[in-house]
Amino acid sequence: MSAPIQVVVVDDHPVFRLGMTALLSTLDGIECVGEAADVATALQVVTRVRPSVVLMDLHFGQGSGVEATRVLTRDHPDVGVLVVTMLSDDASLVAAMRAGARGYLLKGASAADVERSIRAVASGDLVLGAAVAGRAALLFRAGSDRPEPFPQLTDREREILGLLARGLPNAGIAQRLGLSPKTVRNNVSAILVKLQVNSRAEAITAARDEGLGDPSSDGRRGANQH
Repeated sequence: MSAPIQVVVVDDHPVFRLGMTALLSTLDGIECVGEAADVATALQVVTRVRPSVVLMDLHFGQGSGVEATRVLTRDHPDVGVLVVTMLSDDASLVAAMRAGARGYLLKGASAADVERSIRAVASGDLVLGAAVAGRAALLFRAGSDRPEPFPQLTDREREILGLLARGLPNAGIAQRLGLSPKTVRNNVSAILVKLQVNSRAEAITAARDEGLGDPSSDGRRGANQH
């Protein structure tokens, strides 16, 4: 008899976690071995129990499911992430798949779809729920035809945001773009206002969720500077 597929549920809504863990307990060959309500706990639980599949929400009160997915797939490439979310917009779908998710389901998917998707992800397959599969095909076929992210930003602000997402401090951005540090500071302030975020770190998370920057380059030196 093969070992059961071990699953960790990550969602900040306790009712959803309770319902999902109850569902998993009814599925043959699948068991819930942990749950988490925030990104930090999720990373700790996955490191400790090393499940086959993580069911990942995308929106938390603190942190980003996309960033958590990126970290998990980087540090634990043998763990498959199946996104289960209420977010049906194209940007969330693309960001999750770029971050390394192997599957994407909308909350409200049937028990049969959840089971099928868990088994597929555990086997290394890519699976998309029926509600997003058609749009996903169009999105990835379009490729470079996707509109620029953050249309509310100017080209210069988007360029600076991309460098923020790579971890560059203000001084490094100023040197890279040939700007004064004051100009960079003013642009960063404008970016925070336009993105409606409270900190530089939140702006960086939003940028990386949209595929801007490269988290592996230049470190994260600027994450706390503003």
